[in-house]
Amino acid sequence: MVFESILNPIFDPLLRLPTLWAVIILSFLISVIITLVYKYTTDQNLMKDLKAEMKEFQKEIKELKQDPTKAMQVQKKSMQTNMKYMMHSMRSTLYSIIPIIIIFSWMTANFAYDPIIPGQEFTTTVLFEENADGMIELSVPEGMIVDGGLSKGVDSSDVKWVLSGVEGEYLLEYIFDGKKYTKDVLISTAHKYKNPIKKIKNSPIKMIKIDNTQKKLLNLFGWKLGWLGTYIIFSIIFSILVRKVIKVY
Repeated sequence: MVFESILNPIFDPLLRLPTLWAVIILSFLISVIITLVYKYTTDQNLMKDLKAEMKEFQKEIKELKQDPTKAMQVQKKSMQTNMKYMMHSMRSTLYSIIPIIIIFSWMTANFAYDPIIPGQEFTTTVLFEENADGMIELSVPEGMIVDGGLSKGVDSSDVKWVLSGVEGEYLLEYIFDGKKYTKDVLISTAHKYKNPIKKIKNSPIKMIKIDNTQKKLLNLFGWKLGWLGTYIIFSIIFSILVRKVIKVY
């Protein structure tokens, strides 16, 4: 990630916490930042007036249920006011969108999967295009063990190996049809991992994967959520609370 060297010193302390708490803290911080940017990049007096105007229009529409023609006229005015409100809100979005995307990229790189710990068995999978044929060989560096043979026949859409190893960063090599492909893998006791998916272009090999387990942080009535779903829920809660506390319209 381009901004990893900048963000890691800032956010690395969060990796020492349980991931759920790290996501909750970031949800709160991002909600505060977005709300403050919104407050100081918009005319709050105007936003307050527009919001009050929209509420008044909604009240009128309810009172005009028996007169659809007038209700439609009021509805048009309400939509115009709502459009003004949205246009003024867009300015703050433009200021905050890029920093938020950068932070989201860091969260994806650190919270989406469980790490591979020393001694833990994991699989690496090579996915092939249709009609791929031949033998593929896996070459592993010292410190890593392969359960089974290194060479395997390509008789289906994918080939898997089961591996384990001591702590460290490794580069796996896959030899197929005279060409060498590589994929990095991290074995660590910390909450860190390498991007588990590597897509290959213009090759019989479509993709090389390290099969890290997707991290689930929250069980919501049987619905198991990863970092993004958890972030969305807490950010909505925090945004509502923060906006009320600092009186944002």
